[in-house]
Amino acid sequence: MVVVVGPSGAGKDSVMSYAARHFAGEPRLGFVRRVITRPPDAGGEAHEAVDAAGFQARAAAGAFAVSWDAHGLSYGIPRETLDQLSEGMTLVANGSRSALPAFAAAYGRLKIVQITARADILAARLAARGRESAEAIARRLDRAVPEIAAADTVVIDNSGALEEAGDAFVRLLASALARND
Repeated sequence: MVVVVGPSGAGKDSVMSYAARHFAGEPRLGFVRRVITRPPDAGGEAHEAVDAAGFQARAAAGAFAVSWDAHGLSYGIPRETLDQLSEGMTLVANGSRSALPAFAAAYGRLKIVQITARADILAARLAARGRESAEAIARRLDRAVPEIAAADTVVIDNSGALEEAGDAFVRLLASALARND
């Protein structure tokens, strides 16, 4: 399981989409579609939208291998990912730094990819989204970032051209696929 984490505005969705286009048709690699209590047209990643009650019902029924709450939303990684991994697939999931212990408990072996960008880039990207006020963006950028203590972590800086970060992520995934052969 490759878990992609990083601050809002770092470009996680963009880097993952870049790699997904590169690996289109590769049956050994899958990109996990998260279940989120966010409208389907909210932008960003393609996700399965559910309301809070539906999410809680699914969580209570054991539908998620991992779930967490952040920024007023609930996120879930479907339980079937466990079967896909046991069948030899490599999966990529958009995660959360705060949920990494839950990912480790559910999946055991993780490769963590932390997408970063300079603070000025993050601020500009968050402002361009138009989802938050300038004050909310400042609070988001100022909050403490959980430290990642896992040994198998790679940092990819996405401050520049998407192709640079995207190609770095593609190389990492190609390497992971080669190791699974």
